[in-house]
Amino acid sequence: MRPNLITVFGGTGFLGSRIVHELINADHAVRIASRRPAVPSALEQQARVEHCRADIRDDADIARAVEGAHGVVNAVSLYVEQRDLRFTTIHVDAAARLARAAHQAGLERVVQISGIGADRRSPSPYIRARAEGEATVQREFPNAVIVRPSVLFGPGDAFLRNLAGLASLPVIPLFGRGLTRLQPVHVTDIARAIAKLCGNEAPAQLVYELGGPEVLTYRQILTLVLTHVGRKRPLLPVPFGVWHALAGLASVLPNPPLTRDQIYLMQQDNVASNSTGSFADLGITPRSFETLLPDCLPAQ
Repeated sequence: MRPNLITVFGGTGFLGSRIVHELINADHAVRIASRRPAVPSALEQQARVEHCRADIRDDADIARAVEGAHGVVNAVSLYVEQRDLRFTTIHVDAAARLARAAHQAGLERVVQISGIGADRRSPSPYIRARAEGEATVQREFPNAVIVRPSVLFGPGDAFLRNLAGLASLPVIPLFGRGLTRLQPVHVTDIARAIAKLCGNEAPAQLVYELGGPEVLTYRQILTLVLTHVGRKRPLLPVPFGVWHALAGLASVLPNPPLTRDQIYLMQQDNVASNSTGSFADLGITPRSFETLLPDCLPAQ
């Protein structure tokens, strides 16, 4: 076993690529495991980064990807189901397969990325799969660390890109009255936390819910975005029942712009619990959404 080698599944994605950067900054060697054999261009000259072609649905691929590693991070996610990809396939079955392989290979650390609000009783298949995935990972690897971020933001993120895109509408529809509480957290702060959890020191807790320093309503976030893009638009409350109907109609499209799972997520607060591990436990001070917002918004 290489004591500083961490395998990152999903290491080319929005969060995964930041995790790779922060692991390198923490003096780890990193093996990026993904189906497409490519190292991010910013890391091509980095000697401590290697790529392993691996499909998280394949046992042999997983075994090869974790061989000799100290730990593994699962940053693979699926937000919209496709014909051959279901939420249970990725968030439950594949996550369990990876945790089982890590246990069999004698790895010291497994970090599973989930999300605040994961709930096995939810009417949303996505939210249920997240919770079921956590449970299966902990069964296969009892000391696995579960990380549940709040809403991620950062340069190039879909969250702010979509909100900025709404500014072009004459009237902006709200989810309900726009009072759902969110705790936006910068993607690099989450990546720093994960790098810390991959260190040699055993984590103090096995579940971490991580959010930024501000708890804001959806309406407040949208107002901040409009202010920074220099637009004034009326905000129109729309009942969640209408949103669910619209999402049902959109579900027939190949790439629906709105899903019922997204509506369910917006019907519940997305705020870190006081009963889990936190940034403070990791010695990290997360940065302000309002302060970083101008640097994260897409160019207008």
